[in-house]
Amino acid sequence: MREFSISMFSWFFGPPPMMFSTSLLALVGLALAAPASDQPAADSRPNIVLILADDLGWADLTCYGSKFHHTPNLDKLAAAGRRFTQAYAAAPVCSPTRAALLTGKHPARLHLTDWLPGRPTEAGQKLVVPPFEQQLPLEETTLAELLKAQGYTTAHVGKWHLGGKGFGPLDQGFDLNIAGDQTGTPLSYFAPFSSGNAVMPGLESAQNGEYLTDRLTTQAEKFIEANQSKPFFLYLPHYAVHTPLTAKKELIEKYPAWDGTFHGRQENPIYAAMLESLDESVGRIMAKLEATGLSNKTIFVFTSDNGGLATKEGPQTPATNNSPLREGKGWVYEGGIRVPLIISRPGVVEPGVETDPVWAADIFCTLADWAGVPLADKKLDGISLSSRLAKPVAVGPEPRTLYWHYPHYANQGSRPSGAVREGDWKYIEEYQTGKKELFNIGSDIGEGKNHIAEQPEIAERLAKKLNAWRQEVGAQMPTLNPDYSPNAQQADGIVVLPAKTVEVRGIMLRYEPLPHKQTLGYWVNADDWAGWEFDLKKPGTYEVEALVGCGDGNGDSQVEFKVDGQAFPFTVPVTGGFQAFKPFNLGKVTLDQAGRKTVEIRVLKKAHFAVMDVRQMRLIPVK
Repeated sequence: MREFSISMFSWFFGPPPMMFSTSLLALVGLALAAPASDQPAADSRPNIVLILADDLGWADLTCYGSKFHHTPNLDKLAAAGRRFTQAYAAAPVCSPTRAALLTGKHPARLHLTDWLPGRPTEAGQKLVVPPFEQQLPLEETTLAELLKAQGYTTAHVGKWHLGGKGFGPLDQGFDLNIAGDQTGTPLSYFAPFSSGNAVMPGLESAQNGEYLTDRLTTQAEKFIEANQSKPFFLYLPHYAVHTPLTAKKELIEKYPAWDGTFHGRQENPIYAAMLESLDESVGRIMAKLEATGLSNKTIFVFTSDNGGLATKEGPQTPATNNSPLREGKGWVYEGGIRVPLIISRPGVVEPGVETDPVWAADIFCTLADWAGVPLADKKLDGISLSSRLAKPVAVGPEPRTLYWHYPHYANQGSRPSGAVREGDWKYIEEYQTGKKELFNIGSDIGEGKNHIAEQPEIAERLAKKLNAWRQEVGAQMPTLNPDYSPNAQQADGIVVLPAKTVEVRGIMLRYEPLPHKQTLGYWVNADDWAGWEFDLKKPGTYEVEALVGCGDGNGDSQVEFKVDGQAFPFTVPVTGGFQAFKPFNLGKVTLDQAGRKTVEIRVLKKAHFAVMDVRQMRLIPVK
């Protein structure tokens, strides 16, 4: 071990007091340098760098197909290691995946299934979400605790979001914590890193205007420099590229200007600039490992906690588009849970592109395995990939079943759902309506065709497996909301029925949440239908209005809108596009009594490929 210096002491503990003697420093250095007799030799223990991006989409890196973003350092890392094309987060939101990554257990088993603290149950939600852990329990053994017991020095630099006081990184096996607390978003992306009286831990002193991603990288570099002579675990979970979208001006200006109109593609220059800073961070860590001679004895892992934010959620959003994957963060469709994953270990990991499905808990098991930690006596949900990574990429997938359980309403518009993937088949179950979907991911990466009617045996088998798994892990399920009040009438008397609150019955019809859609769409089956519930407070007569879109060559379908049992036939006109919405007055309806009412839309005759899109309905009081 290199000589323990006053500068190293100052970096870890702050400046020594004036009366701190050099002889005491010598004793501290001697104690730190003394090898532990029950530990393996230092050169047999690889260093570990685990970088976790926040809300980074599967298709956002150049090496994953992006034509808009600039990620040369991550591309270089991918070329030197194994790039996984079917890697998954443990959940479609952040905290559950972080918990799985650090424990090797499924969020459903941990009862930590949503971001912390999560959304409260609202009146418009039919289900009450189950109570769940508000921090990673101290009883769980984290990767940091395992590695620390093996003689590793451990550092957490970045976003924690797994609990506050008493449950932070320093309570969960990390020797050092910079910037990690209970919050899910940074207090500021530019220094000072504070808000009111709150300051991000370890960032109390910062040069004015310093960018958070850069500063976290500097702290990580210092940790590597100070611990280059002993095995270390550096966990660097960046706040980037999470909202609020904020980037350096000079990087934003490198990308085409954007007026905020969404076109269903990657086009956000602020997000692109944030990602470029993240990529620069990866390059700096790689360069520091090279400069300290540690590249060949360091495991380097890069991944994301969930899919990219593809819906509107705050200024300058959506952040990205996950095409060809469906939807994004918050959804159990591929865009919400499939993430980039790159694992590099020179001399051990055979470079290549891995197509086998893997998920977050596998990272825990793989890193622990490489560090020599015995896992046979632990109840884990992941598996070690170490033996597979040491071989050239295999042809054909290994048998594997992966599960997701998200019993929550997401900010991005999804409802409580579960999913299971086995081979190329993926089964999704929405808990509120019982809607079931079955997709062949191998031939339909965008989850466009629901095979539920064509393959009932496969769907039934996967449904049974999902239910049995929920029972085995003790998954918490939502319950009916006794205070449910859907689409409550506004103070001005108008009843608004947006597509996002519709309940769909059928196979292909669905709500499409992307900003340029936000519609009830994909109406290609005549038997599919949709409906709303709403609470009427003021009886009276109302104009019935529908916001409808229909593409060229698809007009003339005949549909029926039914409001509280009163029918309104409608022949669908061409509007210039399925997202070229136009309002249509369907007629007047008289509702004599207050209370729970329903609206239904059914197809009487489908004229062409698709019927129409419906973004919204309104009942407007007749004065």
